Amino acid sequence: MDLATFLVQCLNSIQYGLLLFLLASGLTLIFGIMGVINLAHGSFYMIGAYMAFTLAPYMGQHFISMLLVGVVLAVVIGYVLEWAFFSFLYERDHLQQVLMTFGLILVFEELRAILVGNDVHGVQVPAWLSGSFSLAGIMTYPWYRVFAAVTCLLVALLMYWMVNRTRLGMTVRAGASNRDMVRGLGIDIKRLYRIVFAMGVALAALAGMIAAPMSSVYPHMGGSVLIICFVVVVIGGIGSITGALLASLLVGFVDTFGKVFFQELSGMSIYLLMAVILVWRPEGLMGKRS
Repeated sequence: MDLATFLVQCLNSIQYGLLLFLLASGLTLIFGIMGVINLAHGSFYMIGAYMAFTLAPYMGQHFISMLLVGVVLAVVIGYVLEWAFFSFLYERDHLQQVLMTFGLILVFEELRAILVGNDVHGVQVPAWLSGSFSLAGIMTYPWYRVFAAVTCLLVALLMYWMVNRTRLGMTVRAGASNRDMVRGLGIDIKRLYRIVFAMGVALAALAGMIAAPMSSVYPHMGGSVLIICFVVVVIGGIGSITGALLASLLVGFVDTFGKVFFQELSGMSIYLLMAVILVWRPEGLMGKRS
C-alpha cells in the first residue's frame, strides 16, 4: 500500500468513526442513562436520511440550514415519542422494551413506504462541497467527507461541554446514577428524560442526514447500523460518551482497514474486536467496574 492510499484509508476511518460516534452517542444516552433498550434507534437514522432526501430539493444548497431544520424536527419527533411511548417503559422489564421498540421499527417502515415508496434514492452533495483536494499529489479526497468529519467532531465537543460543564449535563449524570435522589431534590426526572431522549433522536437523525449524500437512501437502512451501534456502546462502556467516541474511532479503523487487508474476514472484524476487548475489560473501555 502506497502512502497516498494509506492516508486516504486513514481519513476514511476517522470520518466513518466520527459519523458512527454521532449515531452511537444517541444510543448511549438512551440506553446507558435511561436504561431503555431502544431497537428503534436505527429507524431514527433512517428518518434523518429521508428528511435529507425530502428537504434537499428546497434547501440543498443551504446545507447547514437544512441540517439545523432536520435537527429541530428530530427533537420534536423525539419529544413526542418519549411522551407517547417511552415514558411508560422505564419501570418495565427489558422484554417489553424490546417488543415495543421493535414494533416501532415496523411502524416507521410502513410509514416510510406510504410516504416515499420503496425505491432507492440519492441526495446530491451541495455545490460548495462537491469538489475534492489533492492528497500527496497522487490521489484526491472529497471535501464533503472532510465536512462530515469536522461536523461530527464539533458535535462531539459540544456534547462533552454540555455533559461536563453545564447544569443540564450535571443533572443528567446525577439522574443516571440515582434517579430517586434527583427526584427527591425536586427535579422533574420525567422532563429530564424527555429532553435526553429528544437529544438522542436528534443525534441519530443528524447522522442520517450527513450520511445521506455519501450513500443511498433506501428501505431498512436503519437495521444495518443498529447492531454496529450496540457494538460501539458495549465496547466503549455503557453510559460513557467518551467511551463511545474511543470505540467508534477504533471500530472505524478496524472495519476500514479490515476491508482493505482482510476482505474475507471483514464482516466479522468488529465482532472479533468486541470479543477481545470484553475478555480484557468486561465493562468496556470506559465503563465503570462493578
